Amino acid sequence: MPEPGTDAVSERPPAGSPIAILFDVDGTLIVTGGAGTRSWRWAFEQLHGIPADIGEFSEAGMTDPVVARRTFRSVIGREPDPREMARLLAAYLERLPEEVESSESYQVLPGAEDLLRRLCEGGLLLGIVTGALEAAAHIKLARARLNRFFPFGGYGSDSDDRTELTRRAIERAGSILGRTLAPARMYVVGDTPKDIDAARGVGAVAVGVASGHYSMEALSRARADIVLPSLRDPMPGLEWASRKG
Repeated sequence: MPEPGTDAVSERPPAGSPIAILFDVDGTLIVTGGAGTRSWRWAFEQLHGIPADIGEFSEAGMTDPVVARRTFRSVIGREPDPREMARLLAAYLERLPEEVESSESYQVLPGAEDLLRRLCEGGLLLGIVTGALEAAAHIKLARARLNRFFPFGGYGSDSDDRTELTRRAIERAGSILGRTLAPARMYVVGDTPKDIDAARGVGAVAVGVASGHYSMEALSRARADIVLPSLRDPMPGLEWASRKG
């Protein structure tokens, strides 16, 4: 609801604003302080006696299944079979809640929670689009109670391809609203070039936020339609939902 003393009309999106907005998780909404990396290391050590460092074999924006297979291939020397892959993912998810809860560096990034709340109040449908497994994404968001803003999403457990999992998220948004959504009426918000590529791949508005490892210049070079320093900064077309300070 609008805060007391505000004009309710000013809190609503103007005509032509996006219908739905998809947000990446890690580096865009939150940082877990390395909880995922530590969970992968624990999983590999428990199952294979090797405390693997996924950072040596992956890069920002990769999906969890790709990270798992690539790391397995690098430290074990072959591809995992289906049962090994299932055990590895299960071990990772077993450890992740503990690592997220105990992480001293976990934080919600500036402006994220306030922006999500105001977008929901304004009648926009919000979803997740992330390379994380569906369960992993919600474990990471749960500590900050951000899950409540997201009734749907596209996840690394849907596809290895970021563009395809973003397309799945758009389809789910359409199912919720009971109509086919034009991607051009959706924003996809992320902090990596892979997020930008996925947004452009489905024809959505690509919003880059320099809250992770990539600068505004790098996100501009990746051809983001909109580039912001943080989620505290006004997003074109949604200025009413952002508050600096």
